[in-house]
Amino acid sequence: MKMTDVQTKAKNLGIKPKKFKKADLIRKIQVEEGNNPCFQTNEQRCNQEDCCWRKECLG
Repeated sequence: MKMTDVQTKAKNLGIKPKKFKKADLIRKIQVEEGNNPCFQTNEQRCNQEDCCWRKECLG
């Protein structure tokens, strides 16, 4: 996902995206959505099958 798309998603959740790096912003979005903030944290097992970041995170 492009950074502009991530920023748009963040804005829709009430997050001011300009002060975050992409991975940090995605983790903030994960928290706001009630998920584990695990994007690209090298967790060995990911049980969040429906996460919209999964492909990019594990790829």
